Amino acid sequence: MAFLKISERCKERFSLLLLDLEEYYFEQHVAQHLTATSTKDRKVRGSFKVCSKSIIFDPEDIGEPILKIPLRDCKKIELVEEKNNPFHETRPPNISILCGQVYYIKENNIIAPYGSERGEKRFTFQLEVWSKTEDVVQILLQLHRASCLDRLGDQTAMIAANLQSRLARSSFDKNGFQSVAEKPHMECEVEMVMPLVSNPGHVCITDENLYFQPLNGYPEQVIQIKLHKVRRIYKRRHGLRPLGLEVFCTENDSCSDIYLKFYNTADRDEIYYFIATFLENHVTEHTAESYMLQWQRGHISNYQYLLHLNNLADRSCNDLSQYPVFPWVIADYTSTQLDLMNAATFRDLSKPVGALNAERLERLLARYRGMPEPRFMYGSHYSSPGYVLFYLVRMAPEHMLCLQNGRYDNADRMFNSIAETWKNCLEGATDFKELIPEFYGNEPRFLENVMNLDLGRRQNGSFVSDVALPPWASDASDFLQKNRMALEGQYVSEHLHEWIDLVFGFKQKGSEAVAAHNVFHPLTYEGCIDYDSVEDPDQRIAMLCQILEFGQTPKQLFTSPHPQRITPRFHNITPSPSINTAISELSPGSPTEDSSFEDLTEESRKMAWANMGNLKILTSHKIHKEAVTGIAVTRDGAAIFSTSQDSTLKMFSKDLADFQRSMSFSNMALSSCLMLPDDKTVVCSSWDNNVYFYSIPYGRRQDTLMGHDDAVSEMCWHGDRLYTASWDSTVKVWKCASDVMSSHKRSQFELLAEFEHDAGVNALGLNPGGTLLVTGCKDGAVTIWDTLSCGLMHQVQCHSGTIHHVAFSSDSRHILSTSADSYLKVVDVQTGMLISSVKAEEEQRCFCWDGNTVLSGGQSGDLLLWDLLSSSVMKRIPGHSGPVTAMWMNEQCNTVITGGEDRQIILWKSCS
Repeated sequence: MAFLKISERCKERFSLLLLDLEEYYFEQHVAQHLTATSTKDRKVRGSFKVCSKSIIFDPEDIGEPILKIPLRDCKKIELVEEKNNPFHETRPPNISILCGQVYYIKENNIIAPYGSERGEKRFTFQLEVWSKTEDVVQILLQLHRASCLDRLGDQTAMIAANLQSRLARSSFDKNGFQSVAEKPHMECEVEMVMPLVSNPGHVCITDENLYFQPLNGYPEQVIQIKLHKVRRIYKRRHGLRPLGLEVFCTENDSCSDIYLKFYNTADRDEIYYFIATFLENHVTEHTAESYMLQWQRGHISNYQYLLHLNNLADRSCNDLSQYPVFPWVIADYTSTQLDLMNAATFRDLSKPVGALNAERLERLLARYRGMPEPRFMYGSHYSSPGYVLFYLVRMAPEHMLCLQNGRYDNADRMFNSIAETWKNCLEGATDFKELIPEFYGNEPRFLENVMNLDLGRRQNGSFVSDVALPPWASDASDFLQKNRMALEGQYVSEHLHEWIDLVFGFKQKGSEAVAAHNVFHPLTYEGCIDYDSVEDPDQRIAMLCQILEFGQTPKQLFTSPHPQRITPRFHNITPSPSINTAISELSPGSPTEDSSFEDLTEESRKMAWANMGNLKILTSHKIHKEAVTGIAVTRDGAAIFSTSQDSTLKMFSKDLADFQRSMSFSNMALSSCLMLPDDKTVVCSSWDNNVYFYSIPYGRRQDTLMGHDDAVSEMCWHGDRLYTASWDSTVKVWKCASDVMSSHKRSQFELLAEFEHDAGVNALGLNPGGTLLVTGCKDGAVTIWDTLSCGLMHQVQCHSGTIHHVAFSSDSRHILSTSADSYLKVVDVQTGMLISSVKAEEEQRCFCWDGNTVLSGGQSGDLLLWDLLSSSVMKRIPGHSGPVTAMWMNEQCNTVITGGEDRQIILWKSCS
């Protein structure tokens, strides 16, 4: 949590949050505040801080208030040198400030709204280092002139020039290096970004560390991050410009270790790529698609997935205008018991907050229709700094005071009740806010007034204290736990993709957003305006202020519908009053009374895949004269058949460990083979445009199907239907009479359907149920077909080269394809979205997979074991002396047979 991490880093009473928004803290001096009382002169020792818009004096005695004197309210700033006394002792010079307003902050170190005093008042300060006094006065006079300029743009430009001059006159102190052996790579000026504030200084990156040295030594002299500890880095859009860089040393923490804003994009990118190059060997770079695949498979939770999407969409806990956004998921805040099995308990995740109330939506639509272009439906956003601090005021009161000029919000408008807040989001004319990650975390402090803050008195006479919770929550921790249960439960898991479409996906912009009633003010969208092209400084500042006030829409991550999560069906779960019991019942993958032998088989398959890295060669045989193109095995595994470009079908006896038969059907290459369910017939496809049926008992060709105008590349069989793919750009579906599997000489083949493609079809596959067909073409396109309706579902241009192999996952949710472009790509069947793309070092010609793990045959002849979730090779297993061209795996996933261009057949066994 960003606010907790920042408070841990800085323990002193002074904070950058005492500054105005967009103000800088330049330097500090030990000084004394001189005051005259009726009896004697009084000196209060403390720190005199020069800031770009104010002077701040922080007394050492915490009983004394911090003084903040706005420079714009100063009437006179001067150096006062007292005359020598009769003993000719030198008197130190003083800084005298005559001002019209002063703020009193944190008296007795209590966080409270700022006190203020108007009217002429003189302050006198004496620096302990006398020689600095004249320089400090000159700086204050210069900053005072800037603050009194009429145009805000001119003020900002003059302050920026002062800052750049300071940065240019200083550099990173290399005495701060951890080791004298470190080699610096580059150094430049930056600002460290924290919620609502930023701190200028120098960044220096070496071959071992990333350092940030603040110009003012706050909150510490040097911040160091070891490069080998970095786990994630993100480029950020900050203030509408691509200048940010955020570094994480943890995998799942939502708060980074440092967020830097650069003054030009080139410097940002150079440091980004230096760190990325350093990390590439031991840290995996994740994309939205790779996280999606992990989420779909249940490897990360809904909460983790939303955090990752927020990170990828430029949302950061250090930037309140782009704070991570989470959905409201519960709609029931009045019942005494929370029923997570009832769909009515939940919010409709397919609609934005503004469209949940039909009555209010109609009023908004009426206004929208009568609005001139550019039109928008909602004048306020679902995430903005004000909304974030509305939720977090009890935990981050100084941030709220900073945002609201030293005041809390009106007591009746504060975050007083969960139910009231939800009701206002449903009915309020301008309230469409979503939630923040803290609602699904385990830190309840933002719901409890543990600091005993005086947040005001409501109209009903009650003081603002803890947030009122729903009746179904016993305390704040219980509320968070049940909220997290709801987020991770079945209903949300089945519908979360609909909310992702609205916030991060294809319904975020354009006609889909209009249809979904999801249109916000144009300035909140990325790319709506080119900040650097706006020449008027005042207009640029006004734009930034508007963004800060209204918030920003996340970067769009998906441009097609987001696939649904693969969730287990829950079996008659009775809600239990025990949270722990309910959690265990709702946990995906929990055993139920309906567990069957299929579950045991699936478990054994998982164990077999877990041992796939232990594949060992049993035997190898060179039985062909050219490359092996296909492998088929009888059900009992006793006989192995293979086809080759040498135009022969060969039979090999596993038991006898000997070659037994060789058949030739034509003088052209055979491209594939398959075993029919009767275990008595082998079907072979050929480059001569034909398909051949070979009877094992009779040892002869039984039939020939002349079905295409070019080479038949691959085949599939399901039920009584044969699917044949060809380089003539078609896939044909044939119904074969039952006697195709008998000893009769002739068979009947009925053409049922023909699927047309734009290029030659090189690969095809059926899902386990035979209801879906996938094809891979020479132009790199993957096409998904519905075999029942013979309709096209999706066509995805996945690859830039010929597709070698395509196959469904065992649950029919995903398709994997490999190609001559050396990529492995995963497509979601439901949406047609490309959700994973992995670049291999070489072409992968064939593979088997379980949905997560892939065993592929490479161009080098090795077998590669891939983890798609991390996009990495887990094991490389030497095998063939040339490209692996064919692969077969048994149902138990413990035996593998491969064929290659080296003409070999290799039998492998998985050893536990």
